[in-house]
Amino acid sequence: MSTKPEPGADEQGESRAARMSRLYREHNQALIRFLLSRVDSEQEANDVAQEAYVRMLQLDSPATISLLSSYLFKTAANIAIDRMRNRSVSRRALRGLNEAGGDGEVASPERIVQSREDIELIEISVAELPPKCREAFYLHRLYDLSPQEIATRLGVSKRMVHHYLVRAITHIHSKLAANKEGLLP
Repeated sequence: MSTKPEPGADEQGESRAARMSRLYREHNQALIRFLLSRVDSEQEANDVAQEAYVRMLQLDSPATISLLSSYLFKTAANIAIDRMRNRSVSRRALRGLNEAGGDGEVASPERIVQSREDIELIEISVAELPPKCREAFYLHRLYDLSPQEIATRLGVSKRMVHHYLVRAITHIHSKLAANKEGLLP
């Protein structure tokens, strides 16, 4: 006579909640150490780990613990990379702001506020792009990779990379223009 596993249980009869609890117990300290090498602080490492666990809980059919731990670390690494990219974009823009005067002149408070709004709008615009388009943009703008290097990394043609970059720049410029014309809320 066979017993039916509870809904959400795996082949060993372990429930989803039990798998996630076990994953946390067995891997959280290692995950935090892993993330500390990628982010600026322990608090941010904890935030990234928490976001990764949330994404894990949203999986429709989580697999065995060994596969989940691999997925957890990959997800956390991707979240950390996204955060560092966003921070890098902001730093570059603010650095450009400080050098905006050119002749040693300091940017006006109005210019600083406008530039910060532009930075936020750029970050939002980039986040709206399809994943490969966004990745191509980041690889080109933040890591100065050539279109050929990006094509190799993404597994697409060089022509497709050019398409992605044009699409990204066009999207960002159109959002900035619409904002300056007062067309965005």
